[in-house]
Amino acid sequence: MDHRQFLASLSPEQCRDLTEKSDRRGLAQLALHWGAILLVGGLIAARVPFWPLLLPLQGVLLVFLFTLLHEASHQTPFRAPWLNMLAAWSSGLVIGLPPRWFRYFHFAHHRFTQIPGKDPELAEPKPESWAQYLTYVSGIPVWISHARALARNAAGRCTDDYVPAARRDAVRDEARIMIGVYMALLTLSLALGTPVLVFVWLLPMLLGQPFLRLYLLAEHGRCAYVANMLENTRTTLSNRLVRRLAWNMPYHAEHHSYPTVPFHRLPDLHRLIAPHLAVTEAGYASFHARYAPDLNGSAAPARAEPPAP
Repeated sequence: MDHRQFLASLSPEQCRDLTEKSDRRGLAQLALHWGAILLVGGLIAARVPFWPLLLPLQGVLLVFLFTLLHEASHQTPFRAPWLNMLAAWSSGLVIGLPPRWFRYFHFAHHRFTQIPGKDPELAEPKPESWAQYLTYVSGIPVWISHARALARNAAGRCTDDYVPAARRDAVRDEARIMIGVYMALLTLSLALGTPVLVFVWLLPMLLGQPFLRLYLLAEHGRCAYVANMLENTRTTLSNRLVRRLAWNMPYHAEHHSYPTVPFHRLPDLHRLIAPHLAVTEAGYASFHARYAPDLNGSAAPARAEPPAP
């Protein structure tokens, strides 16, 4: 069974229940995520004993706002459109990723998942050597890519084929607003003579990015170059804490199969689709333990085989 056949097997009632959005559930999750960021950031700013040990934790909390941006690009975390827009903008500003531009990028990824030459996520190949792996995990390439995209868009030179020509002025304006906000924050920090933004935001982001890279590699790394979402995307059966931090996106094959299902209903979708998933992993450590031994070889994705019972 492929993902289309699975979706066709769902009743109208199941589809309605699975795609029901909730401001209450979204705001509760948002409060937990931002509450943790503000709490840890406050402890760092107050220079509590051993505060440097909190920097990586703050970094993980910050960089995983990417999963909120990702969810908001689908307009699914909240029922109210303005809440989705606010979530996208706030998370995009924090992680340096323009939300409108990312939405076009991400929709192209969904439309052409694992199709070489069409999926924009395949523009940069997945690591297949230790040097590539360590460079990828460092996060350096993604920071360079974010900076280039922001500068290119702000200059009005966006030529990405997944961005509609009629929307490129909006993408330009978005990038200019973001750069303006960053310049205002820099000016304010210099005027106040405080490095607080460095320690509660910028440095933690650098320390947290490797954790996000390790997480994201599991979504499609070593998956098949086929159109079936049950084969070209991996669901990672991680623990509840990781699922909460990542807005349930470890249920990634489920998300790709049915993108309009909000984060809080993905566990329900997982229970329905689990017997048909072709690529699953017990956890992120397990995934990388399998991935790493083949780094010096020439391993390449093939058609996925169903996991052993």
